[in-house]
Amino acid sequence: MSQFAPDLLTAVQSLVEAFQGPATGQCDGWSLGDRDPKVIEKIMPFWQWFYDNYFQATSDGWEHIPDGSNLIVGSHNGGLAAPDMMMSMYDWFRRFGTERPVYGLMHPYMWKFYPPVAKIGTQAGAIQAHPKMGMAALQSGASVLVYPGGGQDVYRPYSQRDSIEFVGRTGFIKLALRSEVPIVPVISWGAHECLIVLAEIYEPVKKLLKQNNLPWLLGIDPIVLPIYLGLPWGLAIGPLPNFPLPTPIHVRICPPIYFDRQGREASKDRDYVAQCYERVRGEMQRSLDQLIQEKS
Repeated sequence: MSQFAPDLLTAVQSLVEAFQGPATGQCDGWSLGDRDPKVIEKIMPFWQWFYDNYFQATSDGWEHIPDGSNLIVGSHNGGLAAPDMMMSMYDWFRRFGTERPVYGLMHPYMWKFYPPVAKIGTQAGAIQAHPKMGMAALQSGASVLVYPGGGQDVYRPYSQRDSIEFVGRTGFIKLALRSEVPIVPVISWGAHECLIVLAEIYEPVKKLLKQNNLPWLLGIDPIVLPIYLGLPWGLAIGPLPNFPLPTPIHVRICPPIYFDRQGREASKDRDYVAQCYERVRGEMQRSLDQLIQEKS
């Protein structure tokens, strides 16, 4: 995509233009129609500069993306910046173009607490992390990207960087089964170096507050409470916005997983859902182990 200029100044200007541009709709994540290929094209130079220069990113396995609807399931790192996710999106658009629809399920907190970022995210394809929106996107024939582990995954301690953490959430399995689509696993290596999470203290703090009948600060449940080293704060506590440290990132698209049973009834079978969950998590863990061995 030669039309996307690689110099940093142009990249930053393109991002500023994207933020200043008019919204195509309400941009609240409840409409598939807010996705705007023109906005994505404006963001591409910014992503490209970071892909080529800052993270020196690489990827493989894109031939595994099937035609038609599919649920892309990933495990990500690096705090709210989630650079491996951003680099994966850039790779998608430079390979498939900005017109091929792909949507990403994003936590409602982004619209509530970071509206300018959520606006751009919505125009780039982010939708509310709700079964209704996931099903609507899949039924439209699009690909849908989800990171089931959420905050617990993206802020997992550095000591757990080699593990796939979905914290028992099976909603993505139910979504794939009910929509009768395959799951395409996505793993990455390197982004855990851009934010060093020392510990996760959410549970003990939550217990302490409950014992003393105290509310969370500002009445907001943070969901995760990491202690980490990173930019711009140095040593920080909580899911604060962060700027990732430069570190090489490799993303791998794994072969799609097809399930023998699909449909509404299969999605209601708890034992079968649990089996599918363990199958996906296990295959992703084996793929991550192999990637780590290759890159070490």
